[in-house]
Amino acid sequence: MGEQRIVSLIASATEIVAALGFEKQLVGRSHECDFPPAVAGIPVCSASKIDARASSRRIDAQVRALVDQALSVYRVDAELLDRLAPDLIITQSQCEVCAVSLADVQQAVGELVSSRPEVVSLEPMDLDDVWKDIRRVAGALEDAGSGEQLVNSLMARLSDLGRRAKRLASRPSIACIEWIDPLMFAANWVPSLVEIAAGRIMMGEAGRHSGYFDFGELVSRDPDVVAIMPCGFDIAQSLKEMPALTGRTGWSRLSAVRNGRVFVTDGNQYFNRPGPRLVESAEILAELLHPETFDFSHEGTGWVRWSESAA
Repeated sequence: MGEQRIVSLIASATEIVAALGFEKQLVGRSHECDFPPAVAGIPVCSASKIDARASSRRIDAQVRALVDQALSVYRVDAELLDRLAPDLIITQSQCEVCAVSLADVQQAVGELVSSRPEVVSLEPMDLDDVWKDIRRVAGALEDAGSGEQLVNSLMARLSDLGRRAKRLASRPSIACIEWIDPLMFAANWVPSLVEIAAGRIMMGEAGRHSGYFDFGELVSRDPDVVAIMPCGFDIAQSLKEMPALTGRTGWSRLSAVRNGRVFVTDGNQYFNRPGPRLVESAEILAELLHPETFDFSHEGTGWVRWSESAA
């Protein structure tokens, strides 16, 4: 087989394809695929039905309304897919909200795409699943060796970080907040990343979906560190949403607030993408949990320190 024409409808898969060395074979992407930067010139095959510029509360309401009606929160441009004539389409079935779903793609492919592409659906629930998905994509690209090499490289970097962190005496507790209003804790692969970085996650279980929680639970658990990582939000957008959290009664009493250990991260680029940059996500956590030991130079791009004066 010659070079395959690839359409990626999930940002993490686009990063995986690029990391495997197949970036130049990408002919289509989702509206959320923005890394590596060069993919910006690739045709966009999907669009969101929600206003991503709205507040956290409003976005949540829009998503709930669509899901309650059993409607997708994304549109797939089947006519464009047909013109692009892909050999391979990569999507996901882990989250109907996070990216274009398998059902959307199957419908679009079944209706119009004459090239009869192979559809590979990723379903990462934990860190091990991410490695499996990398191997699955490499297999579909008929280059299993590159997949194994990439996985081994990423795992080695995490192992090195874990060995360094394991020697530390302290294991600060951390609350990883995946949505601000309403509050959601981060789960899936995030608890594993926290463990590697020598922290104790307050809420969330590896391999499980993220879930809602009450602000009173955050106050009662009183974590040493609070990391804000809203799904789909960059640092600037998350900072705009912080008043919905900081205005709550009891916020100023939190140990993390009093000690200046509340951090706003780029959840969109790092923690919410189950791909190669989960390694950088673990490095960010290590910097937040153990600043006296770790400095990977992610401050300013991967995270910023929140303070009352800067709000």
